[in-house]
Amino acid sequence: RWPDAPGMKIAIVGPGAIGGQIAVRLATGGADVSVLARGANLAAIAANGITLQHTERGSMTARPRASADPAILGPQDAVLVTVKTTGLAAAAPLLAPLIGPRTPVAFVVNGIPWWYGQGMAAPIGAALTMLDSGGVLARAVPPAQVTGGVVAAAASLLAPGVIAQEAKTTRLVLGHPDAAPDPALDALAAHLTAGGMGAAVTRTIRDAVWDKLISNMTGGPLAILGGASLKDVYADPVREAAIAAMMDEAGAIARAAGADPGFDHAARRARGRAIDHKPSILQDLEQGRAMEIATMFDAPLALARACGVATPMLDLMAALVRLRARNAGCYSG
Repeated sequence: RWPDAPGMKIAIVGPGAIGGQIAVRLATGGADVSVLARGANLAAIAANGITLQHTERGSMTARPRASADPAILGPQDAVLVTVKTTGLAAAAPLLAPLIGPRTPVAFVVNGIPWWYGQGMAAPIGAALTMLDSGGVLARAVPPAQVTGGVVAAAASLLAPGVIAQEAKTTRLVLGHPDAAPDPALDALAAHLTAGGMGAAVTRTIRDAVWDKLISNMTGGPLAILGGASLKDVYADPVREAAIAAMMDEAGAIARAAGADPGFDHAARRARGRAIDHKPSILQDLEQGRAMEIATMFDAPLALARACGVATPMLDLMAALVRLRARNAGCYSG
């Protein structure tokens, strides 16, 4: 099967709030979708499929093939890994049966991804070894098939197999770290678009990583500390001024770390004021789950140190977030 053929085979590893939403969009867009899941989520999807609910547009249900055994699903035309970054090491051994000789494996994750330093100068790669302890992820996927994925799709898992889409629009950006073109990514994006989700393929995936991260690592700490939605965080001018200062620091890290995400921070803050949604990292805290602090805060600040960028506001906020997370049993770093 040529990867850009209609009905390309696509596997989602970790069909939670984000992965499940993508699975529904892909299936609606004509892809042959499988999901690798476990426990109650697997049982619910196998029995009833995945339902995506939207407050304005009703609901849609897809019935992808579902299994806990990747060997049953077999090699795919594309794989999307949508587990939390805290679960990537555990997912790595499951990937091999899904990967063919040309299968792009897209890690759709928050924060600085484990592959960020691939092909870059030594100081950047050395600063990020914490993200792939022992190199288990690097060994799991051939370097040329490693793919980045950045999603804007506010959602919550209401119950196993049931997802609430909380944003009016959604978008997934895909790209290889080495900027190589890939017809499989173009076909994947076409399926998403046909299924009603915005999608794009980029030659500058690191720019997309930072475009999202600048917002997440600045509004996110205040949401965590205040237990509030981003809209509520931005409602106070003092808090927004603090976010503005952190955005300047985060933008400086991005530029030093080889990215150019754009520096219209006023537009980022305007988007934040409209998001009546608790960030996923706050949802994890409230539900007692491991928090993605390593990729959202530790790694960006490690890059800042490696590149000689001063980040006093981000340092303070990250320290407070770590304290809050440790006290809740959601972080052990």
